Amino acid sequence: MNNGKVILPMLSEETFKIIVASTPLVSIDFVVRDLQGKILLGKRVNRPAQGSWFVPGGRVLKGESVEQAYSRLLKIELGMDKTSSCFKGVYQHFYEDNFSEEPFTTHYIVLAYEVIFDGTTESLPVVQHNDYHWFSEDMLLDDDDVHLHTKWYFQKDKQADILITNL
Repeated sequence: MNNGKVILPMLSEETFKIIVASTPLVSIDFVVRDLQGKILLGKRVNRPAQGSWFVPGGRVLKGESVEQAYSRLLKIELGMDKTSSCFKGVYQHFYEDNFSEEPFTTHYIVLAYEVIFDGTTESLPVVQHNDYHWFSEDMLLDDDDVHLHTKWYFQKDKQADILITNL
């Protein structure tokens, strides 16, 4: 740590491939609503889920607390320092592909938070999403271009923690 900030070493691409191929990643997803209740989705630029409408979010980094990751991702993904939020649950995302062209799967354990966004989409970054659109719940559930894992946030009993309690 340096002045209260976590200093994280950058992994080589080869090391990161081994990690993704071998273990689940922990991430935070933001179910972003505007003041009218519509949901913000971005068109994914990168794999996995490339080309699909998806919620903003990202990985929790080594040495980073969930609180630190939440704040960092809120700033990076939405340009916000703080907002009201509600924890939606723990989800599992399984993908047949990964960030590289090599043939291995990706597995995420996702902490999902619903947040309120009152900004404009023009100010949002385009590194992970190259387009943004506001959807009603019905609209996103009916849209074939909205990724299945995003739809789960609006469907009953899709959280991993609920599935465990129903065993």
